[in-house]
Amino acid sequence: MGEERTGSCRVTAIFVGLLVLLSVAAVWVPRWRAAAPRAFQSATFVRTSPVVEFWLSTADHRLKLAPQTEISLLDGAADDADITVDTATRHQVRDGFGASMTDASAWLIRNRMSATQRRALLDELYGEPPNLNMNMMRLTIGSSDFSLNVYTLDDMPFGQTDEKLRHFNLAPNLDYLIPVVKQALSINPGLLIVSSSWTAPAWMKDNQNLLGGELQEQYHEAYADYLARYVDAFRGQGIPIYALTLQNEPLYSPVSYPGMLMNPATRISVIKYLGPKLASRTPRTRILEWDHNWAVPSQPLAVLADPDAARYVDGVAWHCYEGSPFEQGKVHRAHPDKDTYITECTGGDWPLDMNGELLWFSRNLLVTGTRQWARGVIYWNLALDENHGPQFGGCRLCKGLITIDSETGDVTRNDEYYAIAHFSRFVEPGAVRVKSTDTDADKKLANVVFQNASDGSIVMVVVNINTQARRFSVSQGEHHFAVDMPAESVGTFVWNQAPAAAWIKRALKWLAPRPAPNP
Repeated sequence: MGEERTGSCRVTAIFVGLLVLLSVAAVWVPRWRAAAPRAFQSATFVRTSPVVEFWLSTADHRLKLAPQTEISLLDGAADDADITVDTATRHQVRDGFGASMTDASAWLIRNRMSATQRRALLDELYGEPPNLNMNMMRLTIGSSDFSLNVYTLDDMPFGQTDEKLRHFNLAPNLDYLIPVVKQALSINPGLLIVSSSWTAPAWMKDNQNLLGGELQEQYHEAYADYLARYVDAFRGQGIPIYALTLQNEPLYSPVSYPGMLMNPATRISVIKYLGPKLASRTPRTRILEWDHNWAVPSQPLAVLADPDAARYVDGVAWHCYEGSPFEQGKVHRAHPDKDTYITECTGGDWPLDMNGELLWFSRNLLVTGTRQWARGVIYWNLALDENHGPQFGGCRLCKGLITIDSETGDVTRNDEYYAIAHFSRFVEPGAVRVKSTDTDADKKLANVVFQNASDGSIVMVVVNINTQARRFSVSQGEHHFAVDMPAESVGTFVWNQAPAAAWIKRALKWLAPRPAPNP
């Protein structure tokens, strides 16, 4: 054992030493070359300037996150560049990107894939680059429209109540949801999980039914206890809950799947009970307000106007189905101390989207949503089958980020997968959005730029929504470059003005010990 550890340390030391030598060479060889004879300069292979790496997807599916020829990062600023990147002007820190592990998604992964297929898929989704490196996930508290049946975690026979929550249990989640989430956490222990309730138990509601209805006032505290108990129970399973929303889509009362109306006054009351309960727990689970569409910013603003509730609210969660992501900015400007998240948006096989959804999701949800202060973006179902299920009412044509064949377990990666991948694979958790010229309206080139904290690298995502190819230029500090993007395409560009230092930081990260994954 001791000899193995010593040998490993020697290998590590040698590897880091070689990197340092290469880095020194990268710095000094160009200086030496400047005085060398021209004939000798043409023979050397040492790169004298950093480059821009470039990955591309096209709406016609011809290219899917395909690496392109590197672009030279040229010396000198370009005052007339189309996009100017200003790393000194810094905005929100990124938490990450991900998708919801609904009951349907977990059931497919657990029951319609072999252990080998399941492991490969979860590695691909949650593993470090070149995998997708997704580090956010949403869970439903109880069932949703994408469950195999209807339930909460404290169901009682009709007419009976359970205010002390003595019958609270995780039995409905033990067979497939919890095992799949734990396996994902074993691959990415930093996974941030946001959980949302679709309904309170029926005995807390005025209609005594899991579908529709409202929470009765005498059960506001019991409902807060129910949510806090959920946090404790999942933590007991080794699944930390990063944030909660009180109610999914509180302005909508579905008739075919679980749901519940919850107006601002009710949400304020529940938050005042729930906030202190969560504050006493370590680590503290955050509370996100709203969890519904962009179209009604007056709703979260009403809750945040109550100072006794607002003190416990960490941010606002948004859905994409109505309105504009610019409403996020309106609420952010009113309450800059509250974070912004997009917690649900789905694609589907709608007649209007027969040409795919790569551009809409990349531009509207990811670029514009992030420019409007989103720290994290979570797609709806991670996985559905070829029949858009399993489901229990609700959306009949929704698509998962991926489609799992219910017979073979084979995976099809949908447009939304590639839209997320253009961000999650390159923008690290903890990266900062930095200022860049907004070229969406005038040039139809939507862009957003980040700087990774680990190595200082710049990541820029550009969506060309033009129906023809476009050439544009980019300037950052004392460097610039130009590139041609094909019509209707998404590109991710990565560069670093100090590549030697970046390589050392990456090497140290690669050499850091990692936890052993679950099988």
